[in-house]
Amino acid sequence: MSLLKGVRVISFNHFLAGPHAAQMLGDMGADVIAVEPLDGAFQRNWAVAGHFVAGESVNHLNTGRSKRSIALDMKSTAGRAIAERLVAGADVVMENFRPGTMAKFGMGPEDLRARYPRLIYASATGFGATGPFAHRPGQDLLLQAMSGLAAHTGPSEGPPVPLGSVVIDHHTAVLCVLGIVASLFAREQTGDGRRVDVSLLQSAIDLQGEPLTAWLNGAPHDDGPRAPQGVASWFSSAGHGIHRTADGCIAISMAAPAVLARALDLPELAEVSPETMLKERASYNRLIVAQVATRTTAEWQAALDAAGVWNAPVEDYDAVRENPQLAHLGAFQTATSSGGAQVTFVSHPVHYDGATLPIARVPQPLGAQTREILAEVGYAADEIETFLTDDVVRAASAA
Repeated sequence: MSLLKGVRVISFNHFLAGPHAAQMLGDMGADVIAVEPLDGAFQRNWAVAGHFVAGESVNHLNTGRSKRSIALDMKSTAGRAIAERLVAGADVVMENFRPGTMAKFGMGPEDLRARYPRLIYASATGFGATGPFAHRPGQDLLLQAMSGLAAHTGPSEGPPVPLGSVVIDHHTAVLCVLGIVASLFAREQTGDGRRVDVSLLQSAIDLQGEPLTAWLNGAPHDDGPRAPQGVASWFSSAGHGIHRTADGCIAISMAAPAVLARALDLPELAEVSPETMLKERASYNRLIVAQVATRTTAEWQAALDAAGVWNAPVEDYDAVRENPQLAHLGAFQTATSSGGAQVTFVSHPVHYDGATLPIARVPQPLGAQTREILAEVGYAADEIETFLTDDVVRAASAA
């Protein structure tokens, strides 16, 4: 399914947010050309938990599919000329370097949009393209700390807690794709390109829209930014959170005190008002924690389901892989990597006409399409061989 067929994207991205955004565009049918240094972009050479599969970094496997690869020395005159020729035929240019980096090569947003008025130039930065923090290094954990996300995560009895996934990077990627697709639509109407800027910082704020709006507009928070042990958040009432059972943990969603009293066999809650349940949540939550610990997760699921209280067992990644609903949705797909290993990928998360997009191209070896990309933009075979000999570009070895 080629929803973005005919759209060419030149990706100068590295690490996570930018490459993941480019991958999503490729999943949707865009022709994404990943331009990497001669020794490969960062994500090829650094892996989650130091793990490589058949010689391929897990980071690259996570963000490298649905693209073609060209390895190019942008510091050389010939390399910059090749990059310029690639950009000349592009609809979208993407990068996620610190502000000003691409301008050093004469390929900043102002440079390129002046030469190519229809071009959409998308930048993902840590803190934004301008401003007092613009040149700071941006990384997910740092932005969790600065945005209030970490301060509002974890129980009040302990320190702030980082989330178990790099959610800000992933959300930044989605916002980048949103901006690019909207700009492509607008260009069809106006004929003009556009600059798209997203940042980890503002993405982190966007992730917290509900609690931030409450906090900034006077919602009570007398006991601080985090809730007592087991309660989900600073604005949650007693019971709404994750609690230990006799054999695991269970998440219990918001419910009226009287309903919780029946479901959990806690008559002490029967006459408690919702306002009191929130105001005195620490003491009431201790009752709930003690009671939930007396039975198994399955027993509580049955009791909560019978009372109409939303709930879910706390599952690790092994259980998630076996989740029947995720299997139905096609959330994971297994394919043979370029290194010959069977790799399980996280699927493109959107369904189109009820269908999950298949993996059209697994992550490619560095420079796998160098020759064909150069030929497409008009270089003759002897010129390409000269570039290879002069180390302006690199190509993957023939299989």
